[in-house]
Amino acid sequence: METEPMSDWIDVGQWQRCFEMAQPGIVFEIRNADGQSLITPCVAAMPSLPFDWKSAPVQFRAIVEPAAQHSTPLPEPKKRE
Repeated sequence: METEPMSDWIDVGQWQRCFEMAQPGIVFEIRNADGQSLITPCVAAMPSLPFDWKSAPVQFRAIVEPAAQHSTPLPEPKKRE
């Protein structure tokens, strides 16, 4: 996933700063010590972490909201015989 950073990485302890940086088209990338990341809008409490994260979040940064991607179309339903 390519993201265009709008800020440097910031310590996750300063998460409340996201409110200062929030604006239309800007979301936040949160990264853990293992290099995994998630994208979220600015919310009051740190969002719930994905089930597969083994380490806590350590940094976040503002990024340009990625463009929506089309998913693969669903296959046609099978005809009943």
